[in-house]
Amino acid sequence: MTKFGGKCCVITGAASGLGRSTALAAAAMGASVVLTDIAEAGLHETARLVRDAGGAVRLARVADVGDHASVVELAAETHAEVGSVDMVVNVAGIATWGTVDRLTHEQWRRTIDIDLMGPIHMIEEFVPPMIEAGRGGHLVNVSSAAGLFGLPWHAPYSAGKFGLRGVSEVLRFDLRRHRIGVSLVVPGAMATPMVDSVDIAGMDRSAAALRRGMALFQKHAVTPDAAARSLVRGVERDRYLVYTSPDIRIGHLAQRYIPPAYTAAMHALNWAMTRYIEKPAAQK
Repeated sequence: MTKFGGKCCVITGAASGLGRSTALAAAAMGASVVLTDIAEAGLHETARLVRDAGGAVRLARVADVGDHASVVELAAETHAEVGSVDMVVNVAGIATWGTVDRLTHEQWRRTIDIDLMGPIHMIEEFVPPMIEAGRGGHLVNVSSAAGLFGLPWHAPYSAGKFGLRGVSEVLRFDLRRHRIGVSLVVPGAMATPMVDSVDIAGMDRSAAALRRGMALFQKHAVTPDAAARSLVRGVERDRYLVYTSPDIRIGHLAQRYIPPAYTAAMHALNWAMTRYIEKPAAQK
């Protein structure tokens, strides 16, 4: 069992959503936290909420995980303040959707920089000091259902999330001899501010059909607090793969053991989304 009590945990994406909920959950379990995000106001609000709940915030610092130099500065300040940390929780990410004929190079690049290189930057700067400290620890990488399934329009997002899954799969074994556990969290629909900021290439977010789709997504979404509880429970039990909702667990089992069902589901989703793209503007 991995215990949060008495440990120092660095959490990215802490300004809102799953990052904020994880910070509150970890602090409630007795961990002190180092918080970072690119959104300064939300970051300091999370720090206040943690402190108001009786938790210990060792540092709350703005950083852009997609910028290696920014993470280097964050790590230097963190290590000067607390020494090596015990847990690294990579939550920060963005979502970019679209068909390949509508996506721009900048959208591909930005998504990979944040969703894949962001966690890699954190791993580069925080995990080697954990190894050197010799206390063991835990690395948590938040991927997505899009890191398991070939969801329509998700190519840039899946590139980052599948990549993070690969990194985690390797480190799961590489870090074992250092007593550093690795957990890969694969949320499905989750009601976070990221839903409202999804970058959909070539699409009008005000279109009625798109608004209906987002409303349906929200209806089936779990709360960030519920997802954070699943994350904490998975880490405590040293689980590698951590689901935050049963539908993703079932879908992953179908993908592995009933491939024709998975293939049919992906074809059906792609057909439905393509129909929407090809509708005349007056029908949308």
